[in-house]
Amino acid sequence: MEKIMSTDTSAQGRVWPQLRVEDWTATRDTLHMWTQIVGKVRLVHAPLVNHWWHVTLYVTPRGLSTGSIPAGRRLFDLEFDFIDHQLRLRNNDGDVRTVRLEAKPVAEFHSQTLQALRELGIEAEISSGPNEVDPAIPFAEDTEHASYDRAAARLFWEQLTRAHRVMEEFRSHFVGKVSPVHFFWGSMDLACTRFSGRRAPEHPGGAPNVGDWVMVEGYSQELFSCGFWPGGGEEGAFYAYAYPEPDGFAVYPVGPESAYYSAENGQFLLPYEAVAAAEDPDQTVLEFLHAAYRAAAEHGDWDRDALEDDPDRWNHVR
Repeated sequence: MEKIMSTDTSAQGRVWPQLRVEDWTATRDTLHMWTQIVGKVRLVHAPLVNHWWHVTLYVTPRGLSTGSIPAGRRLFDLEFDFIDHQLRLRNNDGDVRTVRLEAKPVAEFHSQTLQALRELGIEAEISSGPNEVDPAIPFAEDTEHASYDRAAARLFWEQLTRAHRVMEEFRSHFVGKVSPVHFFWGSMDLACTRFSGRRAPEHPGGAPNVGDWVMVEGYSQELFSCGFWPGGGEEGAFYAYAYPEPDGFAVYPVGPESAYYSAENGQFLLPYEAVAAAEDPDQTVLEFLHAAYRAAAEHGDWDRDALEDDPDRWNHVR
């Protein structure tokens, strides 16, 4: 039985929910496979957007959603609802199907999800197995991952809502090319990426069970990326890295005090537990993100005057 750290998350979002990675690893790994199945449905139907932005999921007031996906002349979507604990599938004809989120093998979730799509008249052929994990058990054969702790899933989603809110604030200071704040199901992280506007050297690839060409497209332009993932710390971690990493990036003074550069991961990390314990968690994360970005922009010689601006610049005329 997985033990979940309880916390009061009612104080208008001021409390950052705490969830030890070791207490929900089995649920996390099962949920990771479920998000890959749902993400691959979007991958099949959505037209390519640079750096694979067309395949990601988005944080919603109830969970994680694909957003609207085209299917011929219709639209449909899939949403993980971590309040009612169901996957909800809808089309614009008004039809709805649901799949219960409960302890069940990935193979069963895979079968139920594809069946629900077929009942909605949606083509349901996706690739057979997961990416960016090793070993990669085909979904239809995966009976190993079969855990689902409702409390853990909800706490993870609540972590994502806090991270999403702060990352949207960080994103607003950049007027150059910048990604949405979105959830990558391959690596299971919430990310936001800024671009300098210059091409990058070809990425060498090397991610497990994913073609090198995927990384070539994802890292085709010089970037600074940041986000949150349920690893890298006792309760997960915020991360920040640059590609290509400029000289001096790793030794740049990035605060707060609990932040550090991980040579193993090639990125700065800020343990989530340090954020949750801080007097002002939002400001703690923002300090980290802004400092790590400066490390990339200053050492990478980005045109900061052209790429940055004050998000409050029009407040005086509102």
